[in-house]
Amino acid sequence: MNLAKDKNKLGIWMCTSLVIGNMIGAGIFMMPSALASYGGISILGWIASSIGALLLAKVFSKLSNMVKQKTGGPYAFAKIGFGDYIGFLVAWGYWISTWVANAAIAIAFVSALTVLFPILEESSAVAVLTGLGAIWVLTWFNSRGVKNSGKMQLATTLLKLVPILVIIAGGFFFFDVNNFVPFNASEETNLGAIAITGTLTLYAFVGFESATVPADNVENPEKTIPQATMLGTLITTLVYILSTVVVMGMIPMEQLASSPAPFADAMRIMSGEIGEEIVAIGAAIAAFGALNGWILIQSQIARATAIDDMFPRIFKKENKKGAPVWGLIIGSILSSMIMLMNYTEGLVEQFKFMILLSMLCCLVPYIFSTAAYVSIALQRNPGKGSRPSVFILGTLTFFYAIWAVYGAGEEAVFWGFILLLLGTPFYVWIKWKYSKEQ
Repeated sequence: MNLAKDKNKLGIWMCTSLVIGNMIGAGIFMMPSALASYGGISILGWIASSIGALLLAKVFSKLSNMVKQKTGGPYAFAKIGFGDYIGFLVAWGYWISTWVANAAIAIAFVSALTVLFPILEESSAVAVLTGLGAIWVLTWFNSRGVKNSGKMQLATTLLKLVPILVIIAGGFFFFDVNNFVPFNASEETNLGAIAITGTLTLYAFVGFESATVPADNVENPEKTIPQATMLGTLITTLVYILSTVVVMGMIPMEQLASSPAPFADAMRIMSGEIGEEIVAIGAAIAAFGALNGWILIQSQIARATAIDDMFPRIFKKENKKGAPVWGLIIGSILSSMIMLMNYTEGLVEQFKFMILLSMLCCLVPYIFSTAAYVSIALQRNPGKGSRPSVFILGTLTFFYAIWAVYGAGEEAVFWGFILLLLGTPFYVWIKWKYSKEQ
């Protein structure tokens, strides 16, 4: 028995903060500006993506009960539902998406700090060192055990919510309903505008599945994981929609559409110039907390796959604190390399495209997990009485995920498919390597 691991378990609030913290990154602080050109109808896009996210969260909650204490989240579900190869592809895509996204989150962290420290905008070297410093400090922190990571996540989640909740609470005193006229400010049809804004806002929900990944590091996982997944997704949904409505109600759409810092503008209306610094601190904490959570998830997904002999064994090696230290180090090296690309002239566009691919690689595990839910549910409970609810939830969630993939665009889908298939030679090599050792 690993006593260190037994003491390093995540409880309900740490799991919930992992879900909220991984979903609410620095991106939410820019979302009102991105949606402003569509007008108030973008709120319906938020609602559409929220419904889809809650459906997906419900599927993952049910799967966590069906596949008790099995670590790996989407990977574990796909493997049980469809076998080793599909499970591997899901793990491969999800793992890539996490360390690529971590580079983007580190850059968002640096970007948020530029308001407080202008030198970060003036010197690429200082900016790079700051971003790399954040990655490696949190990598070290995660190596101290999952409990430490959970404490950090809980603290940063509470801190990042403060400026957003202040704006939600105080913003209604500065609210002007005329800012929502015209309701559809774009040239799209109403349905078209809802579809586009629904796709844009969907990416803000990536991370709701976080509590399912480190399942064997969770206290009472049968109850904790489903509760944390649903509670975290619901809280995040309310924060997203309410904060966007308030900011749009405070700032005219024409001004909001060109604002680089809409929450800072809203806070400035409420509290003067000091508001900009408060929001900058909140955005930096949001990015720092999200980076902490995703570094944990990145190492746990690789560890789960290595335990099943489908990733190199080095990924499952643990230190005295029960942390998969080499999985942390390798993932952070890759994140560091991607981050350095962003500061190399000529490679910025490639970096942006890789981020889009990483988002697509998150959607593929969602699709397979949804299909696995129906498959596993029917295998384990073949009675007719359970089928209608299983098929209804599974069908709605599956087609929502397909719609989201469609919204990612043809080019991203094309290259994302190739990226996933590039894992096939790696899978063959791993299988051959382990078969020789048996």
